[in-house]
Amino acid sequence: MKKIKTIKPFHAGHLLKSAILIIAAIALAVSPLQRTYADSYDDQIRALQQQAAEFQGQAANFRQQADTYQNQVNILNAEKSRLQAQIDLNTAKIQQLNLQIADTEKKIADQKTLLGNNLVSLYLDNSVSPLELLASSKSISDYIDKQEYRDTIRSKLQDSIAAVKKLKEDLDKDKKATQSALDDQKTQRDELATKEAEQATLLAQTQGQEAAYENLAKQKNSQAADLRAAQALANLKWGGMVNYQPAGGGYPAAWANAPLDAYTDDWGMYTRECVSFAAFKVAASGRSMPYGFGNAIQWPGAARGRDIPVDSSPKAGDVAIWPVGYYGHAMYVYSVGGDGSLFIGEYNYDWTGRYSERVITQSTWRAQGFQFIHF
Repeated sequence: MKKIKTIKPFHAGHLLKSAILIIAAIALAVSPLQRTYADSYDDQIRALQQQAAEFQGQAANFRQQADTYQNQVNILNAEKSRLQAQIDLNTAKIQQLNLQIADTEKKIADQKTLLGNNLVSLYLDNSVSPLELLASSKSISDYIDKQEYRDTIRSKLQDSIAAVKKLKEDLDKDKKATQSALDDQKTQRDELATKEAEQATLLAQTQGQEAAYENLAKQKNSQAADLRAAQALANLKWGGMVNYQPAGGGYPAAWANAPLDAYTDDWGMYTRECVSFAAFKVAASGRSMPYGFGNAIQWPGAARGRDIPVDSSPKAGDVAIWPVGYYGHAMYVYSVGGDGSLFIGEYNYDWTGRYSERVITQSTWRAQGFQFIHF
């Protein structure tokens, strides 16, 4: 069941000064020639609350978008970090390849120098005719050994130079491939950084929009609170002196000491609400109190639907219904004075779930259209 709300004022001593300032600020001053009661504020308050809820919804949407952008930023940042790690590895690899290439080039130079020296030696030996070389040799085999030695040295040097050159070519090729990969990775990193910056900008803008709607919602809630205060002050002008009593009216302690709207009572009403107390008083008097009458403003129709009399002539033991605002307000009539005034008891008149008693003049309750249910 929907929570039962009532329209009630606060203590004048607590709110009189601040409420007067609030009323002046929002141009809702009460004219002494025309009473302004709580029902004249309800529509405005509900409109402000609806606007606040809509702004909160917009803020929630932007918060969801912001979370999406934040996730994208996190993903891009992680990818950028991964690429940076690869860039660091490839940069180190290129530095190592440069050292290897330099060392290989030195080896090639050394091998070429060695080959040159051997070629010079071979050239000098070539100036000696084969006949002279043969004559200087101890034997034919000695001559053959010398010739084979020269050929072997020259072949090995040439092979060594070819191998070192091949190594350098491989190193150059590896360096080129690594440099190409490094360039690609840097390009990807820069592109990711650009995307990350774009997402971060969208994130900041979205968070700004979320904050703006949150502020709008706060403003509307604050305006609604101001109207509530003005409403409370307006109520004091007609409601009479209110006597607040903790856990009064015989209301069960288990309900009276529970938080406001903690749970529902035996008749489907939220505890410490005006309708819960009215239902309790009817049942406590030995009369039948039907289940599920709903909000106070619904009680007259619900009673008529069950053939329970409803009219504008109060009697002791009646439930008085003030058809104010969206929910209305229910009161239990303890007695009716000779001047037609009502001595009533009620809960949650000031929205704090307290019990109170007061006297309402006949002119007041007639002007406000009170209806009385004769259970």
